[in-house]
Amino acid sequence: MLWSDITWTELPSILAKVGNAAMLPVGATEQHGPHLGCGVDTVIVDKLCREVAHMTGVPMLPPLPYGCSIGHSQRWPGTIAVTPVLLIEFVKQIGDWAHHSGVRRLFIVNGHVTNAAPLRCALEMLRATHDDLMVAVINTATLSERVREFHSADAADWHANDAETSLMLAIAPEGVRPDRVPQADDPDRTCGCVFAHPVNRTSLNGVTGQPSLATRAKGEAWFGWLVDDLAALVRTGCDEVPPLDFSYTSRA
Repeated sequence: MLWSDITWTELPSILAKVGNAAMLPVGATEQHGPHLGCGVDTVIVDKLCREVAHMTGVPMLPPLPYGCSIGHSQRWPGTIAVTPVLLIEFVKQIGDWAHHSGVRRLFIVNGHVTNAAPLRCALEMLRATHDDLMVAVINTATLSERVREFHSADAADWHANDAETSLMLAIAPEGVRPDRVPQADDPDRTCGCVFAHPVNRTSLNGVTGQPSLATRAKGEAWFGWLVDDLAALVRTGCDEVPPLDFSYTSRA
């Protein structure tokens, strides 16, 4: 169920069937080591939301392929980043127009870790502007405890690691260079750090973790967990109502 395939005459009835909900996938375009393509974050969140849209009937808005990747620095080519302020305003305006189109439940599904703070700010702005709009920011890597565990099993500050490489082997193998995977491992150097250092100061090759452990079989199983756990959250959200039925816009 893709927003881009729906006509304006069809949209109201489609939204009505799912609690006027829609999903907005947000990814990134950034280096992912010598063995993965630069579109990993967008590819994973796009394919994930497509599956969940098909399962739940909740329309998926076109994915955003650029995110807040400035922490990856300019040491390696491939990263195309936007500032936090720009991402906040961009998502805010998308939400405004989605609301105008009838959306009252917006699931912002985030596929890139450092998009989280700007997306939370966009959520704050949207709910302050539209009192009847419920907004959730769902970070794919922390969908559930089992998802969190497999993402960080080989590195707390993971990137282009076993998890991402396995997922890509399963859902988009064209974005993997198998011959480079065995030599791509780079350890997590952030343990005990007080500051959040940019990737150029924590990794030799843009990787943090052990992509050499990756297999397609693990990726298939893990992607299944992502789909099931996101679908469960979306279904729950489609039925959720605010704890109190009070709108500041309707005060006497």
